[in-house]
Order: sequence, then structure tokens, then C-alpha cells
Amino acid sequence: MDLVIRPALEADLHAAGEVTVEAFVGDGHTPPDAQYVSLLRDARRRAAEAELLVAVDPADLSRGPAGRVLGTVTLAVGGTEWADIAGPDEGEIRMLAAAAAARGRGVGEALVRATVDRCRALGLAGMAFSTRPGMRAAHRIYERVGFARCPERDWSPREGIDLWVYTMAFRTGADAASGAR
Repeated sequence: MDLVIRPALEADLHAAGEVTVEAFVGDGHTPPDAQYVSLLRDARRRAAEAELLVAVDPADLSRGPAGRVLGTVTLAVGGTEWADIAGPDEGEIRMLAAAAAARGRGVGEALVRATVDRCRALGLAGMAFSTRPGMRAAHRIYERVGFARCPERDWSPREGIDLWVYTMAFRTGADAASGAR
């Protein structure tokens, strides 16, 4: 499927928030009455304080700059407001979500690959982010893209919430020239 991945526009923010809530609550990862739902819905704040990317269908763009939001992801640099686990030289994926109607169309993977590209463009050394153990579809995407589990960095923000960490180190110029991995 052809997709356009780009920074969210003002016109995307409401839909991006709703897609995020739909994915986290609808898939059973977050209870509908949890305080976290308001954070999931607040795409405006994520766009202002981090980088909010959206996936849209290019066919929708013929009608204007906005399109139907098929998925979204928040990208934070370590040490900033939205980063939980990333170090200062790492990027962090937050709130990856694909609309239920767009599942199986490559939306999640395209968004993850876009975050990797963006982190490389920012000159970061790699990425680290958290995921719930039950988010198996997301784990398959992360592993397909090249991320690996990093159990020594697993953590729990509070009792009953266990988070796994996935990481990817980018090759530096010297590493790439020598063929190191």
C-alpha cells in the first residue's frame, strides 16, 4: 500500500488522537477509564512537545494537504519531556498506533521505519523504547525493522505495569566504513 508519512498537520491532530485511543483501548492495552487515555488523545500536546508523525493515504491528498489518518507515532529524543527510557543520544518511539480499518496494510511498519530514518537524520546513535509484553503485533514489526529486545533495560513505571525495551544502535561513519555491525 502506498502511504505518505509526514509530520502531523493541525487538521490531523483530532484524528491522530482518536486513532491512538482506538488502538490502545480497543486492543485492550489500556482500560477506557485510565488516566492515560487523556494523554493518548492529546495529539496536539505531542505535536508541540515532540514529533508527531502520521500515515495518510495519498489518494486522500488530492483533496487538500490533510488526509485520513491511518496511523500515528510520537518520536521523542532522550532527555526530553516525552522520552521515558531513551538516553540523550537515542530516539524513542511512543504511542505507535494504526487505525483498526488500516491494520495489515503496512502502516505500523512504515511509521517505525520513518522514526528510524528521522533519528538517523538527527544524528542520534540509536533508539530505545518501551512496549507492553502483550503488544505482539508491534513486536513483530520492531523485529522485522531490526530492533532487538534489551531485557536489561526493562522497567516498570508502577506496580502491575511491566515494560519491555527494544533497542537499535546505528552504525557510525567509522563503523560503516569498516563494515562493523
